[in-house]
Amino acid sequence: MKLFITGISTDVGKTIASAIITESLEADYWKPIQAGDLENSDSHKIKSFLSNKKTVVYPNSYALNTPASPHLAAELDGIVIDLKNITEPKTANHLVIEGAGGIFVPLNDKDSVIDLIQPDYKVIVVSRHYLGSINHTLLTIEALQNRKINIAGIIFNGEENKSSEAIILNKTGIKCIGRIEQEPYFDQNVIKEYADLFRDNLLEL
Repeated sequence: MKLFITGISTDVGKTIASAIITESLEADYWKPIQAGDLENSDSHKIKSFLSNKKTVVYPNSYALNTPASPHLAAELDGIVIDLKNITEPKTANHLVIEGAGGIFVPLNDKDSVIDLIQPDYKVIVVSRHYLGSINHTLLTIEALQNRKINIAGIIFNGEENKSSEAIILNKTGIKCIGRIEQEPYFDQNVIKEYADLFRDNLLEL
């Protein structure tokens, strides 16, 4: 199973969700494009959160120096992101693929993050509640559906908002895989607790 983790915006919790999913399935992990924070990248964070010994964390296809939209970060590095240079790692294990920002974050003048999603991927959308998040969540899901992309489910992250969650689930019919509370911190133990909670729903995807 190949799960592509995307968010409704930046800083909504994709990496925490990816860590939980990776730990739950003892899956391999790959972030094709990392922009900025190369000394403490999302791949580094994933490694620090995992307690299983099976996961392989694959290197980024592009590791860009500036924390910015990938198209700009690449331009500042003097390169152009080319989808042909983004090669999915070969593994017999489950693979968790983490996107960058939301699905229409540009990679170059033509391609966006959504263009990284292959036909055999199942997408998990991470949503976090803020003013406007219902709109962002519904737009993300509709855009994926318009491209006939398989949406496996949604994860809500942060403080619970029952009204927002109910209307998103009712309008889309998307399965809720689980919710991540507003935790004071995340470490291996917290990640493992959520991994155990989410496992049954993930294995049903």
